[in-house]
Amino acid sequence: MAVLEEPRLTLAAAVVFLNEGDLLPRMLKTLARQTRPPELLLLVDDGSEDHSGALAAAFAREHPYARLLERPRRAPSGDRLAQAAELTAFQWALEQLEEQCDVVAKLDADLELPTDFFARIMSALESNPQLGIAGAQLTAPGAVAVPEYSQPWHVRGATKFYRVSCWEAIAPLPPILGWDTIDETRAAMSGWDVRTVPFGDDKPLHLRPTGTYDGAVRGYRRRGAAAWGYGAHPLNVLASALVRMRHRPRLLGGLAYLGGWLGAVLQRAPRAEPPARRYLQREQLRRLQAALRRGAS
Repeated sequence: MAVLEEPRLTLAAAVVFLNEGDLLPRMLKTLARQTRPPELLLLVDDGSEDHSGALAAAFAREHPYARLLERPRRAPSGDRLAQAAELTAFQWALEQLEEQCDVVAKLDADLELPTDFFARIMSALESNPQLGIAGAQLTAPGAVAVPEYSQPWHVRGATKFYRVSCWEAIAPLPPILGWDTIDETRAAMSGWDVRTVPFGDDKPLHLRPTGTYDGAVRGYRRRGAAAWGYGAHPLNVLASALVRMRHRPRLLGGLAYLGGWLGAVLQRAPRAEPPARRYLQREQLRRLQAALRRGAS
């Protein structure tokens, strides 16, 4: 008797960019080489003023599965990342979708992907029906590749793959710092798994590593504000600051992280809903206690 294969999940991936004329060509080149391209690739121009929109348009003309979506130019902003502009552009792009698909993905434009990038992540989603959010750990380019620090249960915002049934349970996401933890908390509360997918020697590269868009110190401050946004427990904030003091810029990074959190506290910045904050804090305390037990043994 012939064995029936499980139906393959379909993917709509959105690459969000703004004035990425220097790095977008490298991303597009790796997209064109994928062994398993998405059924639909949305190239979302979030109001570029350089030639990156023209680059995306040329790619879309040459690849039938790609489509360019253009958002109007917005008023200048002092901190685009603090306003979660990429999330807003992604959610807007999903509203333009007419096709039905099983998985939707948000990708940053400053990436360089291995040829099996989509194949590996989609395979993980197909093999685990409870996997609601997946992605990849990113590595900074250089003579010695350095993985970006991230816990295995956290998928960074640069590579977010959502099973549509999971997305429908957690969306819309609030456009605030910390959204890429709020989504995971809501998913976990709804019974979904969240994890990064391992890669071999050919790893996904983050050409502009997390937190370096406008300076490392400002990036650490922004991460501290994000911790307030997703509702981190104060003990976890302190532990995170101490961990960051071990990495460059030493001491200053941890202090900037604490300063960002305290600034958001004083401003009473927007944050996740109370049930999500309580759930996340319980998980953080559980992990901290486990880490202390391991350290004491």
